[in-house]
Amino acid sequence: MLLFALAYLGGNAWAQKQKIGPSGYPVPRFISLKSDRVNVRVGPGRDYDIAWTFVRARLPVEITQEYGDWRRIRDWEGKTGWIFKSLLTGYRSALITPWNKAPEKTPLLRRPGPNERIIAYLKPYVLAGVLGCQGGYCHVSGKDFEGWVDQTKLFGVYSDENFE
Repeated sequence: MLLFALAYLGGNAWAQKQKIGPSGYPVPRFISLKSDRVNVRVGPGRDYDIAWTFVRARLPVEITQEYGDWRRIRDWEGKTGWIFKSLLTGYRSALITPWNKAPEKTPLLRRPGPNERIIAYLKPYVLAGVLGCQGGYCHVSGKDFEGWVDQTKLFGVYSDENFE
């Protein structure tokens, strides 16, 4: 897990290696699962075995490769596999510090910035929608919360990514 966290924090390298895939979109990129039940296969086709099944919609995954209508993904644990493109959506979501096993909580801020007021604390694995990122902070929302989080605390965005 420590190696995964270090690799993730090196998100600048991921973003710098982006290229345009056959779909016309950048690779790598973050997207999310469209459905509550998504099979991940060991290869790009229905003839390949199912490696595992996700059971929660909107979980963030990173597309690392494209082959026809199939997308090779990487999840927050670093596991990889293939998903049919219609089971994915461009909706941006993130998991709060999924690499933290300790009960450390992530501050949710009223506005972006290191000295802003903390309005709540989010536990690891909380799923949030990402409304945008700027200057190292992301505007997130979920059930009963909305605010800003330090971008390095999220799996689902690159550490240097800015968007609205």
